[in-house]
Amino acid sequence: MTTSNTSITRRNGEVVPFDPERLRRSLVRSGAGKPEVERTVAEVEAQLHEGMSTQAIYKTAFRMLRKHGRGVAARYSLKQAIFQLGPTGFPFEKYVAALLAHQGCRTQVGVIVQGACVDHEVDVIAEQGEKHFMVECKFHSDPKRKCDVKIPLYIQARFKDVEASWVQRPGHQHKFHQGWLVTNTRFTSDAIAFGECAGLHLISWDHPRKGSLRELIDRSALHPITCLTSLSRADKQRILDHGTVLCADVLRDPTILSRSSVDPRKTDKVLKEIDELCSIGHSGTA
Repeated sequence: MTTSNTSITRRNGEVVPFDPERLRRSLVRSGAGKPEVERTVAEVEAQLHEGMSTQAIYKTAFRMLRKHGRGVAARYSLKQAIFQLGPTGFPFEKYVAALLAHQGCRTQVGVIVQGACVDHEVDVIAEQGEKHFMVECKFHSDPKRKCDVKIPLYIQARFKDVEASWVQRPGHQHKFHQGWLVTNTRFTSDAIAFGECAGLHLISWDHPRKGSLRELIDRSALHPITCLTSLSRADKQRILDHGTVLCADVLRDPTILSRSSVDPRKTDKVLKEIDELCSIGHSGTA
């Protein structure tokens, strides 16, 4: 049996044919060189069996990449790292704000906004020139969970109440106002259809085709600290609890590690990994 005839099982239970080219593309995006890519694909194919889970494939590929460089492995683990920006979801909101700030937006996180009818706690407010956005972030720890149509319906209703108040402000009558909904998983087809019809901007891991969460991260090279392989899960959580989300912030201020009770013997290894990770991001290999 060739690998193209081998079926694998996705996280959502869907069974699909194994596609080595899809694996190669994800490895190339991580910054792996051609020899590393081919060795990793060969190792995955050697272990491949009918019904193998995509998570098992990921673990095999991650283990191979980590042998050649922590930075590449960290970049490859990006999708998994986003799921660790929990459990509250607040780190995800800060991360989304950082991505928008990188695009030139002025952002505020966790703002109480007066609507025409009631007040609303908004995850992120973003402004860029004549554009004013109300951004709601829907974080899921379970990758199988999707945002169904009820969520954008609710967010759009809140946005319209906020917008009715915004347009009354001096100088806002001619500004462009829009509601956004950002999730780390995916949207159902009905949710996407409603967003397009209502003018609500939806962003998920792979939607829209241009400007998806994955693409925004690739373009910005802003990596969350949760993708680092040199830190334990407990280390990462303490850093998040202290309010730091980005690897680049740790590089600028290494004392974040000591303030978060990270073993000082790890410091050099962590900073080296971040430096490698950021170098890969800025090299345009994603």
